[in-house]
Amino acid sequence: MEQQDLKPLYTPADGGEALWWMGGLAVIRASATDTGGQMTIVEITEPANAETPLHVHNREDEGFWIIEGSATFHIEGQTIEAGPGDFLFGPRGIPHRYTTGPDGCRMLFILTPGGMEDMVREMSEPAAARTLPPPSDEEPDYERLMAIAGAYGGEILG
Repeated sequence: MEQQDLKPLYTPADGGEALWWMGGLAVIRASATDTGGQMTIVEITEPANAETPLHVHNREDEGFWIIEGSATFHIEGQTIEAGPGDFLFGPRGIPHRYTTGPDGCRMLFILTPGGMEDMVREMSEPAAARTLPPPSDEEPDYERLMAIAGAYGGEILG
């Protein structure tokens, strides 16, 4: 899509595609289709003490903008405590992970170029409500998740 073909985008507070993803709520606010491939923005709400595995994106750079709550990020040997209003940038190719704080976290993932929303969709299920999913005692199927991540240029490292 060429720049002149782009149209303004408005996603209301209660808009966007809502998915239950990895124990959290993911709302796709802007997709590659919406932005001519330039970016993806996903609003993530995570419960208290949620942990992402160490992983790396090889196709896109990722920004994290904390809206509510807190998270501890581990990226390239650094530990960063982030809270409301804080922004972090993780360039492609650099492994990272985070753990949410005691009150959970709501943040934006801002990815360039766009396209990671397709991976999120493939790893998720449609959200029955715009809330966190019910707790589950089931372990994630890491082999399946690793295969999906690999198809989108990512790797789950641990």
